[in-house]
Amino acid sequence: MEDRPPQFNRSLALHPLYERLLRDVERLRTEVSLLLLEHDELLYHECKEIESAYMLHLGGLEYRVYELDCAVRRARLKAELIQARINRQEPVDLAAIARELESRLAEHQAELDRRLAQMNAALERSQQARLGVEDSRELRRLYRAAVRALHPDLNPDLPPERLRLFLNAVAAYERGDLQAMRAIEVLVGAPDLPAESPEGLERLTREKERLTAILGTIRSRIADIKAAYPYSMKAILQQPEEVEARQARLREQIRLLGEAQAAYDERIRGLLGSKPWAMN
Repeated sequence: MEDRPPQFNRSLALHPLYERLLRDVERLRTEVSLLLLEHDELLYHECKEIESAYMLHLGGLEYRVYELDCAVRRARLKAELIQARINRQEPVDLAAIARELESRLAEHQAELDRRLAQMNAALERSQQARLGVEDSRELRRLYRAAVRALHPDLNPDLPPERLRLFLNAVAAYERGDLQAMRAIEVLVGAPDLPAESPEGLERLTREKERLTAILGTIRSRIADIKAAYPYSMKAILQQPEEVEARQARLREQIRLLGEAQAAYDERIRGLLGSKPWAMN
């Protein structure tokens, strides 16, 4: 019988490396899913709760400070425009001055409107019913399962309908809709894993590299959230004495700005009272 060279069993040769890569990928998927859950918990729940608490304790006073600051700017500019017309011996057209004020202070008014909308949204959230402890745990568990099976970072080849399902899961998690999350759970299946083959080994290797990079990106996003408003206000809200000190400083600003506005209003009345040709 003719001797034949031993046949190389590719499956057996790949098996140890395949198993190790598979474990690494599963571990990384778990880490990524946990970090994504932490990220979304911060973004959709904790930060909003912090912002609502901040608005209730300090936001209203800060809004009043900015509102009065805008009023002082407006009164000062109005006085300057009136004085300029008087200096040029021109009629003081108050309607034209009002239009110029609106134009030049439009950016400040837009910011004032934005802050009021932010304040209203925070107040509305503070009045919403919250889930109990057990329901909150279930919501987190269901959302993590949806993240693991549907998040684009973990499933880059997600078809459009599955991506739509994920977006629905995000919306349900953000509003604390446990019933919707339970319905989504029924539709969520386990992700496919590559077969044990040279191609599967290559896919696992690329997936390990991709997930490792994603971990760094998500950690950076979480760090950015924690460094910015409203999360940055968390430490302040945990110190009642600091909150009270800030409230006192804001009330003092309100008092001073109120006095400044009254002074400019008085100056405007004096300017207009001295010139009978002021036009309405």
